[in-house]
Amino acid sequence: MKNLGLLKKVSLRDVWEREDTHFTNWLAEDENISILMDEIGVTAENIKTEDRAGRFNCDITADEVETSKKIIIENQLEKTDHSHLGQLLTYASSFDASIIVWVVADVTDEHKQAIEWFNKNMIDKISFFLVKVELWQIGDSKPAPKFNIIVEPNDWAKITYNKSSYSNEMTDRKLMNLSFWQGLVEYSENNHNDLKITRKPRPQHWYSTSSVGVSKVDLTFIVASRDSYVAVQLYISDQEIYERLEQNKSDFNNFFSNLEIVWMPLPDKKASRIITKFQCEVKNEEMWDEYYKWIVETGEIFVKAFNESYKS
Repeated sequence: MKNLGLLKKVSLRDVWEREDTHFTNWLAEDENISILMDEIGVTAENIKTEDRAGRFNCDITADEVETSKKIIIENQLEKTDHSHLGQLLTYASSFDASIIVWVVADVTDEHKQAIEWFNKNMIDKISFFLVKVELWQIGDSKPAPKFNIIVEPNDWAKITYNKSSYSNEMTDRKLMNLSFWQGLVEYSENNHNDLKITRKPRPQHWYSTSSVGVSKVDLTFIVASRDSYVAVQLYISDQEIYERLEQNKSDFNNFFSNLEIVWMPLPDKKASRIITKFQCEVKNEEMWDEYYKWIVETGEIFVKAFNESYKS
C-alpha cells in the first residue's frame, strides 16, 4: 500500500506578511484571481489594485466579462470586523458595484448574517460574496490556496422573487439557461475532455471558461432559446491578440472542416469574437446531451486552433 501525504494547514501570514502589498498584489495576478473567480462563477477583466474611491483605495476592482458589471474585492487576512464591512459598502457605492467580494481569513456569525441579509434584500441588483481563504500543503509541497464560499447570492430565490417584475417567458428562460449549464457541467464531468468546465452555472445565456489559458481570451458557450441555437466562441478583449490570430485566419479556419466560422472584429466594443453556431431546438431537453457533445468537441477544436495559430 502506498504511503499517503499528510494534509496540513498553513498560516496565511507565513506566506503573505502584508495584506496590501503582498496578498492583494498576489491575488490580482491573472492566474490567481481566476481561481477566485472560478469559485464565484464569473469571469473578470480590467483588473486594478488600489483603485481610488474618494479618499480611500479599494483593494481590487474589475469588470465582469460580457456584462461589464463592476466587481470590487476587499481583502482581510484577519477575522471579519465592522471597519472592513464599512469600507466594503463605501467602495460599493463609489464604484456603483454589482458584484461585491469580501475575502477573509475567518468569519464571525454576525457578519455572515449581515451578508446573507444584504443578498436577501437587494434582489437582482447587488450580489455579495463572503469568501474564506486558506492555505494547505502536503508534506513539504508548496502551499496551495483554497477559496471557500461562505455566503453567496441565492440565484433560485432571485429568479422566483422576480416573477412579479419579469414576464413568465423571461423567468422560464433563466431557469432553462441555469438547467442547461448545470447539465453541461455534469456532462463534462462524466465525459473526459481537456476543457475547464468547472465554474458554477448561473441563470444567463452564456458560460465562460478559462480553457485557453491566456489572459484576456475566454472560451465561451452560448445558448439562445429564442433564436434556436447553441454556439462556441473565443471572446477576446485584447485587440492585439485578435489581430495576431486574424493574420493566420486561413490556418485557424482549416481546423473546422464542416463549420462556418464568423470573425467579428469589434474595435469599438469591449471585445472581438470568433464564433460558430449550431442551429437546434434548444428547448428539447431530450437532445441536450447531443448539444453538449457538440459544444465540448467544438470547444476543444477552438482551443487547438487558438494554440496553433497564436504560437505561429
